[in-house]
Amino acid sequence: MDPACTVYKTMDYLSKKWSVLILLELSKGEEWKRFSELKASMKEITPKVLTERLKELEEEGLVEHRVDASSFPVKSEYRLTECSNELIDVIRAMKMWALKWKIDNEPCKKQNCRMCKL
Repeated sequence: MDPACTVYKTMDYLSKKWSVLILLELSKGEEWKRFSELKASMKEITPKVLTERLKELEEEGLVEHRVDASSFPVKSEYRLTECSNELIDVIRAMKMWALKWKIDNEPCKKQNCRMCKL
């Protein structure tokens, strides 16, 4: 496959472990999420990897980052960009494909990804 291919380029940054799951987690609940909230909801990811992935997603324009140093501790917060909000629809379509063809998960079939507690 040619590295200039759009699918190839897209998969280059989405295929990294945790990237899609971070985006999905950012789509849930409040618009802005603190780093500590993301870490608490994604127990298996290390803080180092979470930091790396968030920086990569920010560089790709999929995540916005803001820092509030007016209080202690300093708040580091993240949210989806307009383009990554559209990507959530693609992730949902992937979920529906998996439920149809590959994975039998009744609770997942009945939940909106933005409301998912799994």
